[in-house]
Amino acid sequence: MKQDLDILVRTMSDATASDLQRWIQPGDTVWCGQGAAEPLPLTSALVEQAPRIGDVTAMLGMLYANTFASADRSLRLQGYGGIGTARDLVRSGRLDVLPSHYSQLAQLVEHGDLRCDVVLLQLSPPGPDGQHSLGIAHDYLGIVARRARVVIAEVNEQMPWTHGSTDALANITLAAVLPTSRALPEVPVPRIGEVERRIAAHVAPFIEDRCVVQPGVGSVPDAVLDALHDRRDLGLHAGLIGDGVRRLVESGAVSNAFKEVDRGITTTGMAFGSQTLYRFIERNPSVAMRDPRDTHGQTALRQLSRLIAVNSAVEVDLTGQVNAESADGLYVGAVGGQGDFVRAAQASTGGRSIIALPSTTRDGRSRIVAALSGGCVTTPRCDADVVVTEWGVAQLRGQPLQERARRMLAIAAPEHREALERATRA
Repeated sequence: MKQDLDILVRTMSDATASDLQRWIQPGDTVWCGQGAAEPLPLTSALVEQAPRIGDVTAMLGMLYANTFASADRSLRLQGYGGIGTARDLVRSGRLDVLPSHYSQLAQLVEHGDLRCDVVLLQLSPPGPDGQHSLGIAHDYLGIVARRARVVIAEVNEQMPWTHGSTDALANITLAAVLPTSRALPEVPVPRIGEVERRIAAHVAPFIEDRCVVQPGVGSVPDAVLDALHDRRDLGLHAGLIGDGVRRLVESGAVSNAFKEVDRGITTTGMAFGSQTLYRFIERNPSVAMRDPRDTHGQTALRQLSRLIAVNSAVEVDLTGQVNAESADGLYVGAVGGQGDFVRAAQASTGGRSIIALPSTTRDGRSRIVAALSGGCVTTPRCDADVVVTEWGVAQLRGQPLQERARRMLAIAAPEHREALERATRA
């Protein structure tokens, strides 16, 4: 592949990234790199050219840039969630959300349920093996690109070369390559406040030495990771990591020595955060970037013992049902990998599934509710295990509905407990 890439770089050196009309046809669905791995010159060209091409759909993931905010209505936007700036597209009515487990997105293409005609992705420069890598985002694109008619790549000199993500490019023919050198966008480090620290203090006792942790990304997961710096021989297996994982590894708490999968290696599909994080994973043999079949697939996950999954939620009802997708009628989250990790953690020997969230919203409304808003159930009550707020822990696994309600009331904000109790009686 390296020889082919060199030829393509030379042939495009005098061309412009805006010449996508050579490859994209009316009616095409274009899958785009996500997060900090979005190939911005290519996606910007897509937005600019779509009106002239006509009848094009863009399939998006989480977004940190505002590339698609100015997209003409001729470019239909689909995505698996309202994460980052994708939330603004939901608010404006532009993004049509596909509710799907993250692990199933590539399968939908393979089974013919979703189209994938063109893929726009971002690659690293060649690494020690002479091959390019998918860098900080080894997501579903490496899989769906094998079904695409056209694959176009931005090769960014500042994209970290990462272990585990070079084989994703096998048997993929690139139609064109655009060479660039630009700093990757940084994701702001989440602010950890007193509430997050109190939640972390309740979660930490569930995570003992030698456990394998699946952390989410955000202020609560980062607070949990910061509370584990005194642990030893932890393992890490995640779909997405941020700077909280980097800090935990650098504290000496992580060895991955007792993982049944990728022993001695931190496993993740994506890494979005600071430039320090990007340099941490660059050419780091102790971090492996894997595709969703390995990060979220049940075959891989169920080999892990003592898997502790820590996920967040918009709200949880008194029976343990979790809504991680919508708030006030807007899609603000995603199904994501929650279902995959919740099930796997409970099937794991010594594993636990933890949903951790503040008890109230920023404007003081309870996030422990009598009924989920809009009936949006991301994780059903039959998969409920542990729910944690700053007020304590509700262990729901094996408990009947009335006892679940009692335990959930105990971790709701005190000012909301009376109203919730009345709703329970009603």
